[in-house]
Amino acid sequence: MALLLLALAATALTAWLGAPLHDRLVIGEITPESAESRRAERLVEAEFRAGSPDLVLVAAARPGPSGAPGPGAAVDTARVRAAGERLTRRVAADPDVARVVSYWTDLRPGPRPLLRSRDGNSALIAVRLRGDEERTTPAAARIVSAVTGRPGPLAVTATGEAAVRATVARQAADGQLRAELLVLPLTTLLLLLVFRSAVAAVLPVLVGAFAVLGTWTALRLLDTWLPLSAYAINIASALGFGLAVDYCLFLLSRYREERGRPGTDPARALSVALATAGRAVLFSAATVATCLAALLAFPHAVLRSVAYSGVIVVALAAAGTLLVLPVLLRACGDAVDRYDPFARRRRPVPAPAPAGAVPLGAWGRTASRVARRPLVVAVAVTAGLLVLASPFLQVRFGLADDRILPPDSDTRRAGQTVRADFDAWDLLTRACVVLPRFDAARHPGDLDGYARRVSARPGVTGVTTATGRYAHGRRVGPVPDRREFTGRGATWLAVTTGADIYAPANRVLAERLRALPAPAPVLVGGPGARLADTQRAVTARLPLALGLVAAAMAALVLAFTRRPVLAVKALVLNALSLAASFGAVVLVFQQGRLAGLLGGFTVTGYTEVFVPVLLFCIAFGLSMDYEILLLARICEEYDRTGDGPAAVARGIDRSARLFTWAALTFAVTMGALATSRLQLLKTIGTGLALAVLLDATVVRVLLVPAVMALAGRANWWTPWRRAPTVAPVPARAEETV
Repeated sequence: MALLLLALAATALTAWLGAPLHDRLVIGEITPESAESRRAERLVEAEFRAGSPDLVLVAAARPGPSGAPGPGAAVDTARVRAAGERLTRRVAADPDVARVVSYWTDLRPGPRPLLRSRDGNSALIAVRLRGDEERTTPAAARIVSAVTGRPGPLAVTATGEAAVRATVARQAADGQLRAELLVLPLTTLLLLLVFRSAVAAVLPVLVGAFAVLGTWTALRLLDTWLPLSAYAINIASALGFGLAVDYCLFLLSRYREERGRPGTDPARALSVALATAGRAVLFSAATVATCLAALLAFPHAVLRSVAYSGVIVVALAAAGTLLVLPVLLRACGDAVDRYDPFARRRRPVPAPAPAGAVPLGAWGRTASRVARRPLVVAVAVTAGLLVLASPFLQVRFGLADDRILPPDSDTRRAGQTVRADFDAWDLLTRACVVLPRFDAARHPGDLDGYARRVSARPGVTGVTTATGRYAHGRRVGPVPDRREFTGRGATWLAVTTGADIYAPANRVLAERLRALPAPAPVLVGGPGARLADTQRAVTARLPLALGLVAAAMAALVLAFTRRPVLAVKALVLNALSLAASFGAVVLVFQQGRLAGLLGGFTVTGYTEVFVPVLLFCIAFGLSMDYEILLLARICEEYDRTGDGPAAVARGIDRSARLFTWAALTFAVTMGALATSRLQLLKTIGTGLALAVLLDATVVRVLLVPAVMALAGRANWWTPWRRAPTVAPVPARAEETV
């Protein structure tokens, strides 16, 4: 009881401490600070004060006092110009603003026309903010809140990377609340159907709340020392609640099963449940946490944040199941089976079979049929999964821009306005090619030749540098002020492209520019270069992460079963089901097939580079989670009877229904994440829900018995002596699930 009171007090305290967590989190740096693109952009900003803006304000002139549109609403009228100048001064006076370029105050002939819309009714104010993302994101949110939605001659909206990050953080907080309101009643209803008891249904929900709230508090403390991503709390909340419910589902089901055995008292039932299902939960949590910890191999703040939060929430889910749930069960006593709201509608439970007869249920009979033709089933199921995985062969990687936001977001609409109505989009998304130790005044001919070669590259629409403006390999005009591009022994070239900001075409162009011969060492920055550096950093660390996950998973399964063939089989089947979910994600979110079923989102034609990494580390751990829980029951049956085929059929029969319900509850949790209005969270939620459903049904019920039937006695070979984990118990015809 003392432990229960302590858990309740800790839950209340964590709810109070973790509530304001979303206000403190940012999105997380996408590209490592040490990357070449980051160095190039820092040099351009420091030497030439020409870095890309963090925040772009779109100021549209409202109609004049008469209410008539047209010339009276143009940005060059005295009334609107005065308002634009006041707005510019107000933004420039903010202490977090480093530089402002405004249509109304910047009189340079080069950029000024680009800051005016083609119809003359809107203008741009480009804002460069001070500091890194931890400072620029809240600064952008504060500035946007101060200048938008106000009466006057100008209607102001905002876009730019800092504005997008601020909007994403806000949408993440709103989406989590919506997901929680959706998950709690649906999960409770599913648990009612499983346990047939309102008391038993509530217990996993309480443990899930304990795990999630505890993670919030831990993240709030961790955020004091480490930058954390707002995505982390959404993913961790869904993951922790789903795992806590799953773990409780298995432990509570085993406890009720043991209590149903003649002569078994509650203490003995709980002891056996902890020794069997509890041991499996412990190993299962270790596998999931290990897979999530592999994200620490990557240098990206987003992935590291998910790793920290994921490991914490898995540990708390396991602790809640193994420590808090047993106390709750002792406190509830016989009440754990009471209050069945569907009792009148249920059919009576059939009487137990005669002594010695242990008939298989539908799941067990299915496994037995599969074992009669294992090769046919294995080939057919594997072929189906490979077909589903095949779209992943066409994956194209990119990074998220404002199009990950909902279509009705003001930030996204502002970005669409800049794309459609201004000629400044290339200016705002241009690449920078920096020659850090090159003096253009001494070598103008070398710079001219290099600029011509750069402008001739496929995908380049224009180049501007100290020696002039270039297009298609020719010099097309002079530069207004060469000092904007050269000085103090350094020179840079502004390269514009026609592609979307983080499209794969920009990455290819950045790689080509880096490979192009230059008169001096070069640094290439800009969106395409950031994408290239991000993808390179992920690719460089991916073998390490894969190796760590594979080795750790094999070791954990081997430690749990002491049987090498089962460990190898688990790795192969998990990889197969994971590949199928990867292919489905590409099919839906990159290619746009069946996109209408998931609500409105923009099909960009590429997959965000982090999605496969996150899906792999989370889904692989979840698949291994179910694998261990299934192997626990199969190995228990084999240790009791010594009959391999019967152990597989009996193990699946006793656990498959439970797996189905567990997969449904977890899919509901992930499905709620898929209702997010942010495309990354929608993608992760959909991918994880599909991976879990595939794994718990097709793989565990069909492919596992087929492969184990093909392996035969090799399944049970072990180089170590193995003692039974629990005392043998007689089989029962009737199971309480």
